[in-house]
Amino acid sequence: MSSDAAGFIGNIPQHYDHGLGPIIFAEYAADIARRAAAGRPARVLETAAGTGIVTRKLRDALPADTQLIATDLNPPMLDIARAKFRPGEQVGFQPADAVALPFADQSFDAIVCQFGVMFFPDKAKSFSEASRVLAPGGRYVLSVWDSHRYNSFGRIAHEVAARFFPTDPPQFYNVPFSCHQIDPIKESLITAGFGDIGIAVIRQERELPDVANFARAAVHGNPLIDQIQARGGVDPARVVDALTREFRREFGDPGRISLQAIVFSAVKG
Repeated sequence: MSSDAAGFIGNIPQHYDHGLGPIIFAEYAADIARRAAAGRPARVLETAAGTGIVTRKLRDALPADTQLIATDLNPPMLDIARAKFRPGEQVGFQPADAVALPFADQSFDAIVCQFGVMFFPDKAKSFSEASRVLAPGGRYVLSVWDSHRYNSFGRIAHEVAARFFPTDPPQFYNVPFSCHQIDPIKESLITAGFGDIGIAVIRQERELPDVANFARAAVHGNPLIDQIQARGGVDPARVVDALTREFRREFGDPGRISLQAIVFSAVKG
């Protein structure tokens, strides 16, 4: 995976987990875990597991004897994920690329991927790999963010960062919101051998208790910080301060934030 937008390394995982996780990921994680567990799969794979926010919810929702393997391209993210589990809980962690999964055919009954597909350089290949490692009748549950229009925090973060680099604006915040068109994903799933495709648009309202903390995480909790530092000449603290002001104007402090995601559920034929 060559895109620098996929490099969640260094101090990024801590900011991602503690600053962004409770606000924008945790409730969606609970939802997708419930959807995956409803089919009572015996063998579950999570791709793009990150810091284990969904993994924790999956382990809680699944029977104790269900096999669960969590994978991510970035080992530093999985290091944080491991710490969320007690000895003896059945969770395996393995660095893996979702477009080249290191598992045998028909190894799993369900695959879960929350907000990961947008970062895969070959999305069609990732769907074919999901189909390959699923047993017939296995279910793939994945989610993507809807567009900037419905996730204003992402639009604002993109616009604020661009002000500091008008000739070469950082592009990170375009990537997570780049897969909001439903038909291309549906068609790719069908091409990969999936059917019985369900689509749900899920809007959430979340409390934003500390806007400054959220703004800092929105800069330091993803590869935007690397893109800022690579361009040079701008202290990232200035970007955080500007983003804090814009977030306060938009959401209040403490405030409320609206989020919208699209969840797909598909069954291997």
